Amino acid sequence: MASRANRLSQKAAIGIVVLLGATTWLTGCGNDTESSTPKTTEKTSNFRDEIQGLQRDKPINTKAATLPEVNEDGSTTPFSFIAPENKLLFIAFGYTNCPDVCPTTLTDIRSALGLLEAEEAKNVNVAFATVDPERDTADVMVDYLNSFVKDGHPLRPESNEQLLVAEKALGITSEVKKNDDGTVDVAHTAKSFVINDQGDVVVEWAFGTGADQMASDLRLLLADR
Repeated sequence: MASRANRLSQKAAIGIVVLLGATTWLTGCGNDTESSTPKTTEKTSNFRDEIQGLQRDKPINTKAATLPEVNEDGSTTPFSFIAPENKLLFIAFGYTNCPDVCPTTLTDIRSALGLLEAEEAKNVNVAFATVDPERDTADVMVDYLNSFVKDGHPLRPESNEQLLVAEKALGITSEVKKNDDGTVDVAHTAKSFVINDQGDVVVEWAFGTGADQMASDLRLLLADR
């Protein structure tokens, strides 16, 4: 009898393990959106007391740098690398065919602005400059940036010399290489910058800086205006 009881106990234990395993598997197979995005209406609680991005002892000043901003009607207006009074300017360089760095960076800044209070977010302008202007025409640039943020500033250099001057102001580089098979390889510095109304770069973010850190830095910078 003891042997039979032991066998029954072992079978029950196995049944419990199988049931738990099935429950875990079902939980992991939920809707992708639901499983990856927490349902919350609260703002982030990860704000820090200090700036997390890079701040130089002697900030880069970019107020002399400009690029044409392209408009929906095809016209252009000069855009200076300086934030409006009492505001901040976020700027990144890249290209619309970028498979990872550019869409991730723009998604992060969009999410960061969403983590700020509305009054804070409206004081941060967003600009994106292409390093691949031959393929990134005006309409492409406008549509691309609009897919991430509204009222952003799509920037498109009209010459390679113009691009080089703008890149030099921020200490970044890029290269576009056309291959014999018709494909194009693009390389560019994977950094983004926040500029104040004096044209000073007040923080630099390496690629991979998440939305929480961006939002935390932005809140501190806005409070210090």
